[in-house]
Amino acid sequence: MRAVLRDGGADEVVVVDNGSSDDSVAVLRRELPGVTVVARPSNGGFAAGANTGIRRTDADLVVLLNNDAEPAPGFVTALRDHLDRADADVAAVTGRIVLAGRWARLPAGGTAPGTRTLRDHDGSLWTPSPDGEVRLNSTGVRVDRDGNGMDRDWFAPADRVADRRVFGFSGGAAAVRRTALDDVGLLDESLFMYYEDTELAWRFRRRGWRVEHAADAVVVHDHSASSGVQSDLFVFRNARNRLVVALWHAPWRTVGRAGVRTLLRGVAGLAGRGDRREARLVLAALADVVVHLPAHLARRGRESRLASVPRSGVDPSA
Repeated sequence: MRAVLRDGGADEVVVVDNGSSDDSVAVLRRELPGVTVVARPSNGGFAAGANTGIRRTDADLVVLLNNDAEPAPGFVTALRDHLDRADADVAAVTGRIVLAGRWARLPAGGTAPGTRTLRDHDGSLWTPSPDGEVRLNSTGVRVDRDGNGMDRDWFAPADRVADRRVFGFSGGAAAVRRTALDDVGLLDESLFMYYEDTELAWRFRRRGWRVEHAADAVVVHDHSASSGVQSDLFVFRNARNRLVVALWHAPWRTVGRAGVRTLLRGVAGLAGRGDRREARLVLAALADVVVHLPAHLARRGRESRLASVPRSGVDPSA
C-alpha cells in the first residue's frame, strides 16, 4: 500500500481486511494513517472483499489491486490516464502483470520435487531460478472454446507487446469505471474465489462495454501466494466456477464442452491417469453444479434478458 500512496495518482486508498484473525487491522491503521481500513467480520472471498472496498468510496474510477501484487511507480496514474483517453464504452483497463522473480523452464518430462512449479498454457513446467527469465503473469483475461478463463500471455516473455483490446480484466490489477459498475452490478460474491473478474467481463461484454490493456500500468505479482495453485480450495473453486460462469453466459456448445472436459478429467484421474485427489475435487465441483442446475439456468435466463435492456444502471445480481 505504501507504493500506491507514493504513486500519488489515487484520491483515496481503501484497504479491506477480509476477516483476518490476527492483529492485521490494528497494524494497518497504525502504520498507514493515510489509508481507509475497512474490517470485514468474516472472509467472504475475493469478490466480497473487493465489493466492500468499492462500496466504501464514491469515486468515478475504482482501481483494484491484490494484496500479493506490488505496483511499479505510476501504476495508478497510467490506468487513470488510459481511461481518460479511452472511448466512453471502455468499462475497464487491465494492467501489465509481471510474475515475481525469475523462472526457468524444466526439461520435457523433468520434475523438481519439493520445489514450486507453475505450468504454462502449453503444458510446460517452470520453476523459480536465479538464472531464469522474467515472465508475464497477465495482460488481461481471455476465454477459450471450453469456457476456460485464463491469463493472456501467461509465461510469455516480459517484453511481449500485447494487443490493446482484450476480453476481460484481471481483478488483481485493473481500473473500472463507476458508470459501468452501476450498469451491470459489482463482482458476484457467490463465486467466492476465482472467475469473478471473468464473470464481470462477460456482463460488460453482453451490455456493450469493452475492456482494454494498459502496457504501462505494471505490477509484480506473487502468483497464487494466498491460496496456492495445488490447494483443495483452488482446484475445487476453479473447476466449479468455470462451469458456473459458462452456464450463465457462454454459448451452449461451450457449456457442453466444459462439462464433458470436467467429467473426463475427473474420470481419468480416478482411473489412475492423474492425481486422484484432484480428480475427486473436480468431480465434486461438477456434482455441485448439477445439484444447483435449476438456479444456474434461471440466472442464465436473467442475464439473457438484461443483455437486451438499454443501459440504465440495472444490477443483474439483484
